[in-house]
Amino acid sequence: MGEQRLSVEEVVDRALAQLDGKIVMGLPLALGKPNRLVNAFYQRAKADRAIRLEIVTALSLDIPQPGHWLEARMAGPFLERHFGADYPRLDYLRDLADEALPDNVRVIEFYLQSGAALGHAQRQRDYISSNYTHVARDLVDRGVNLTLQLVAGPVEGRFSLSSNPDVSLDLRRRLDAAGRRCFNIGQVHPDLPFMAGDAVIDPDFFDLLIDTDPGQRLFALPRTPVETQDHAVGFHASRLVADDGTLQIGIGSLSDALIHSLILRHRDNARYRAVLAELAPAPCALDEHGRFSAGLYGASEMFMDAFMHLYRAGILKREVFDDLELQQRVNAGESLEEAGSGAIMDGGFFLGSNEFYDFLRKLNRSERPRFRMHGVGRMNQLYGGNERLEIAQRQHARFINTCMMVTATGAAVSDGLADHQVVSGVGGQYNFVAMAHAMDDGRSILMLRAVRESGGKRHSNIVWEYPHTTIPRHLRDLVVTEYGVADLRGRTDEECIQALVGIMDAEFQDELVERAKSAGKLARNWQVPAAARRNTPERVASVFAPPMFPDWPFGSDFSEVERRLIPALKQLKAWSQRRRSLLAALWRGRPGQYPEELARLALERPDTLRERAYARLLAAALAASGQD
Repeated sequence: MGEQRLSVEEVVDRALAQLDGKIVMGLPLALGKPNRLVNAFYQRAKADRAIRLEIVTALSLDIPQPGHWLEARMAGPFLERHFGADYPRLDYLRDLADEALPDNVRVIEFYLQSGAALGHAQRQRDYISSNYTHVARDLVDRGVNLTLQLVAGPVEGRFSLSSNPDVSLDLRRRLDAAGRRCFNIGQVHPDLPFMAGDAVIDPDFFDLLIDTDPGQRLFALPRTPVETQDHAVGFHASRLVADDGTLQIGIGSLSDALIHSLILRHRDNARYRAVLAELAPAPCALDEHGRFSAGLYGASEMFMDAFMHLYRAGILKREVFDDLELQQRVNAGESLEEAGSGAIMDGGFFLGSNEFYDFLRKLNRSERPRFRMHGVGRMNQLYGGNERLEIAQRQHARFINTCMMVTATGAAVSDGLADHQVVSGVGGQYNFVAMAHAMDDGRSILMLRAVRESGGKRHSNIVWEYPHTTIPRHLRDLVVTEYGVADLRGRTDEECIQALVGIMDAEFQDELVERAKSAGKLARNWQVPAAARRNTPERVASVFAPPMFPDWPFGSDFSEVERRLIPALKQLKAWSQRRRSLLAALWRGRPGQYPEELARLALERPDTLRERAYARLLAAALAASGQD
């Protein structure tokens, strides 16, 4: 099928002519949504209540909407600069936020932007808790009959599903197996990188393929700072990554911290070992501290900036081949003629910064086949008939993800709260934890901050119990905090509790130990080791400080002034939860010391009493965050 230049309204007309008035629309998560086309279907359903529209999707990306007027002054210019003044937000997200979704439209989500749906009753009710590998099955069961997706190409007459082969490929296979039809629409985006692997498809993959400009920038995630606490978590996790191995990671500041420490370990191994010696952590059987001479292979549901940085650092370089005999010879250390032609990165979907998208677009002819995209049925599990090959490719696998809390016996809380409010979703986390247990040399590593601050108080993220868990205790493996590594696999409950006490904040150790002793899970004479009593934020801050552990290890999309304002605004938000702290800050603030920062927020000449107060508070916050 050739490409057609149609308006969005003409596309809607053609699709409706093929359907019976009840539309179950499957949309790719994150980057692959053609927003203007999605909005056209949604607006048509709003105008014609005879149409029944069910949208099934995940990770509906939206431009941040500031709440406080000061946040708006900070965010406004940046958001326009970063996303453009005319970025088409998804109309259904606007109406969900306003609780104005029409009765004939339903939005079903299986993964959410973290925290976006908290307190939103409709989104909480219409969430599906599903492993990523089960999404295609669930779409078929819900009667999906329409899909929309951005694609790249053509190159030599073929197209690429680019950022999102993740569910699309699995869905097509399931529909074909069931003898079902789905009206499949692809829209060419001129800036989407043409990705290799199973993502490359023929034009007849689509029932309608249009090349009308989608009129939307690729949604680029702003690069965020990495805090001291995160650097400590990432450093300890970097000890567990095996050379000549395989890496899967998620996204966020903890992963950025991990990548920074992996690069430090490779490029400046002496300094890396010096940090290790200063920390003197409890040893782990998986500890590896050397450079990456053989390198790593990336096999990750999500492909993002982190792997670009590893590639540029000379770490992402271990090759894999889709031939079992050849792969076994490679694993045995043979030198082969095929060297330099194998894949070094396989992913299910990608999302990242503008720099990352530019990197993918500029891959040359020899590089491009080494970075491949596939369906999650291939990436997230060991089923499908190629298990021996996939296990051989993923030797020494480290599946590294994040969670919010861990219970005393090793269950992990990653996606929801005690009252069943969904924070994000399980995504592929369970898949990778289960896969680690299915491989002789694979390990699951869950990273988390030992402590969080909320309501002006510190709270432990290692807890005695929690009503909701994502990963059950029987799948416990490695847990990493800023204070070290707890190896829980194959351990008794008592041994797990002892290991977790060793990596939790000293302030909360005694309370958990007492609970465990009362429940008979710890011997009455057991004592917290002296080394664990040193688990304090002050000790972490003394080791993980700039310049070795910088706030922005991989650059920033913010200006220098904005980078100084970000920690200050965070400090101001923390003070707002403690009236006494706020009053003290108001007293000591000296606005004259920060003319550039105040000008950026239009507070250099405050007109009202409120603005004058905030100018003083901001000056105090800048001073407290070290922006002198």
